[in-house]
Amino acid sequence: MGDFLQSDQDFYQSGYYIDDQGQTVTYSYDTYDAMNSGYQDDETEAPQPGIFDPALGQNYTGQIYQPAMPSGKLEDTGTDNDEEPPLLEELGIDFDHIWQKTLTVLNPFKPADGSIMNETDLTGPILFCVALGATLLMAGKVHFGYVYGISAIACIGMYLLLSLMSSLAVSSGCVASVLGYCLLPMVALSAFAIFFSLQGPMGTVLALLVIGWCSLSASKIFVSTLSMEGQQLLVAYPCALLYGIFALLTVF
Repeated sequence: MGDFLQSDQDFYQSGYYIDDQGQTVTYSYDTYDAMNSGYQDDETEAPQPGIFDPALGQNYTGQIYQPAMPSGKLEDTGTDNDEEPPLLEELGIDFDHIWQKTLTVLNPFKPADGSIMNETDLTGPILFCVALGATLLMAGKVHFGYVYGISAIACIGMYLLLSLMSSLAVSSGCVASVLGYCLLPMVALSAFAIFFSLQGPMGTVLALLVIGWCSLSASKIFVSTLSMEGQQLLVAYPCALLYGIFALLTVF
């Protein structure tokens, strides 16, 4: 029994025993510090609670919830943004080339620039097709489906024909671009039909002039782009058939 009490006293260093239940035992920080003085470093002083040490926050130079970033990272980001091309250039839209192609179509006797006309630019053709359908609609003719369907079939037919006639490689996008740009005079004829009737001698003459204008411009561009010297009349004939269909939609 004496050994049991001795081991119990060694285990409970605070002097608390089972027989002392219900009694109040007081502890002090001085007693705890004296008991654990061997675990403290003599050269450093333990931080006191409730006291802020400014030396602890000198190593962090950033802001709260915002980590510090390397100085060269922001500069690299700005350089990458400067090197990115504009959005219109990424989409393949060049207003200068669109304007030059439009002037080439409006003047059938002006030499075409093959380097510009060989580009696959569908912005102008889509715009002119929509304008043709809109002018026909204002004249009381709902022919959007005919305009799109005939344009698609014509592009496929002209692509096959030019592939057989030309020694150079033919791009389907280039064929669609040229045929679409040369539709501009037909849009002007359709706009004229909104205010005046074309079912008469005057309308027939205007329609023939516009058909010749469109086919001459298209054949000139194809011959210049694909190096088909001496074959302009052969190319102008199928172009005249295509634009003749659009003229029939406009007149009637």
